[in-house]
Amino acid sequence: MAPQTSLNPIIPGFAPDPSAIHVDGWFFLVTSSFHLFPGLPIYASKDLCSWKHIGNAIHRQTQLSLLKSRTCLTPPSLDTGGRVLPATGGLYAPTIRHHADTFYLVCTNALRNEGESRAKKENFILSTKDIWKGEWSDPVYFEFEGIDPGITFDDGKVYIQGSASPGPATRINNFEIDIMTGKKLSEERTIWTGTGGIYPEGPHVFKWNGWYYLIIAEGGTHLSHSVTAARSRSIWGPYQPAPNNPILTAYGTNEYIQHTGHCDIFQDRDDQWWVVCLAVRKNEGRYPLSRETFLTSATYDGEWFQLERVKSDVINHSGVQLSSSVLKAAPGVDYLYIRDALLDRYHFEQDNAAITLTPTSIDLSAPESSPTFVTKRQRALEGRTTATVSQFHDTWDSAKLKFGLACYKDEHRYFRIHFDVADSAVVFEIVNAAQSIAKTTRQVLDSVPEELSFCIEYTEREYRLLYATVSVSPSWLSLATVDTLEITDPDFVGPIIGVFAVADTDGLKVKFEGVHIN
Repeated sequence: MAPQTSLNPIIPGFAPDPSAIHVDGWFFLVTSSFHLFPGLPIYASKDLCSWKHIGNAIHRQTQLSLLKSRTCLTPPSLDTGGRVLPATGGLYAPTIRHHADTFYLVCTNALRNEGESRAKKENFILSTKDIWKGEWSDPVYFEFEGIDPGITFDDGKVYIQGSASPGPATRINNFEIDIMTGKKLSEERTIWTGTGGIYPEGPHVFKWNGWYYLIIAEGGTHLSHSVTAARSRSIWGPYQPAPNNPILTAYGTNEYIQHTGHCDIFQDRDDQWWVVCLAVRKNEGRYPLSRETFLTSATYDGEWFQLERVKSDVINHSGVQLSSSVLKAAPGVDYLYIRDALLDRYHFEQDNAAITLTPTSIDLSAPESSPTFVTKRQRALEGRTTATVSQFHDTWDSAKLKFGLACYKDEHRYFRIHFDVADSAVVFEIVNAAQSIAKTTRQVLDSVPEELSFCIEYTEREYRLLYATVSVSPSWLSLATVDTLEITDPDFVGPIIGVFAVADTDGLKVKFEGVHIN
């Protein structure tokens, strides 16, 4: 992945709802992951510039199920600019904290059933003593009808704050909890309803200078997204709104970085204040990578926090511009699957450059089951993904086998280039039910090739889907072009790109070589 010319976003591509802490000279950050397994990616940095994906808090399928993380297409509204909102279930808005030599993470698993507009919420706590080892506990569930839990350790007690349902008039509730069992130890009480924006959510409470500061998001997570603040002498309130609310927003500006909100505030080793938040990079209506994680600085004036507007370049508290870097990943931690994957159908070789799939009949349009599709987050606005298949088999002819590359957001929105063995055709397909898009292009080959390479190239404006029948010095043939507007929606999730296979007959194996996902 080519380095960015500016620091922001610090976590590019499908990295919404960040929460961050500073522990023993290291910054740790977690984001939402919705329908993806492994879930809740953990990132680490020494300097806020160079980040590494070190693990995932949901890394065992026995921890929880993502079966019900389907996407619901919700009607247009003002906060989405009059557009359909694809609302994906799964793992929402985690908060990470450190207390008594233990890392804690609280999160919501939103379960969506067919035909139901409102998701069931399962809220839980994870913990680990060693965040580098990457082994997190099984979930400890607690009762709360809402999303976006925050957690506060204060004077020997533990409190949960959350965005209590139903929306859009959600409210911020607080209650005491037993961190070991999840049992409520107090009544649940509303402590703030925000400043009037819809969907008050993403609460974080921390104590500073004798005050309890409450930071939340309002306005929905799109056009009018913002951060507001309040404070109280007691964690139970009453909370007094900040005089400069909203303390962070891009609404009503012409900034390239828009939809800013859902932030977390923390200090570095020099006691300087920093903010991570979600936002999109928006250019002529296009924001193909959707919600990413951005960094900005903050100051405390003795009464309230002042947050700098989010820019591409980040200036530290000494007036020095922070340098950009490339996001790295520990081996294997960044490969992804949809929902509850059948992991025995994937075999990795050659440092993961060769991947063999054993396909099922489940296709990308399945709302609950997991297609045979292994992916990574698209991390760059400009790049390419390639893969080659060179071992063709006669048994494939009657299996209705299809295999290739796909770019996927959810079961309603994806596009792909693949080989349809039955017709000996290279096929392009795009589906976006939120925009009523459904298009297909087929190029029939004279014969089944000895090998076939696929490529998806991308810029901020478009994706190009190409193929070649010779992998050595290939002459790429263009099959289709996708305007990134066609996959830009007011959604929760970002694009993932990878190799897939689907067949009516079980037991087939398709080996992709030269797999490179940027």
